[in-house]
Amino acid sequence: MTNKFIAHKGSEVIIEWYFNERGESSALKYFEKLSTSRRKKIVHLWYLLGGGVPRLNKEKFRYEGNKIYAIKASQDRFLCFFFDGSKIIMTNAYEKKSAKMPKRVKEKALNARKSYKKRCQEGTYYEKQ
Repeated sequence: MTNKFIAHKGSEVIIEWYFNERGESSALKYFEKLSTSRRKKIVHLWYLLGGGVPRLNKEKFRYEGNKIYAIKASQDRFLCFFFDGSKIIMTNAYEKKSAKMPKRVKEKALNARKSYKKRCQEGTYYEKQ
């Protein structure tokens, strides 16, 4: 595995970017476009999650159903899921503009989770990147 996947390597949990079959990561692209101050807020939450903080409050880390979670810093939302208990895979991100998460955003995260699991089982996820 190359380091391009790793967003943060904590003492307990590794946080990774999800890459689709074309080698693109929408979450990473979103992160790279953020201002320095907004990036720092996300990185701080990664630090807490990576250190094994059992649960952040719902204001920062929220279960969205269907094994999808949202890491929340200000108006930025990074959707993710747990894999093998020691990895958090960040699938996509968006800027919150309304009270409800857009349905297509969650569907994208669910599809990424399904693709990631399938490609890992096939042994092709990390090798093709």
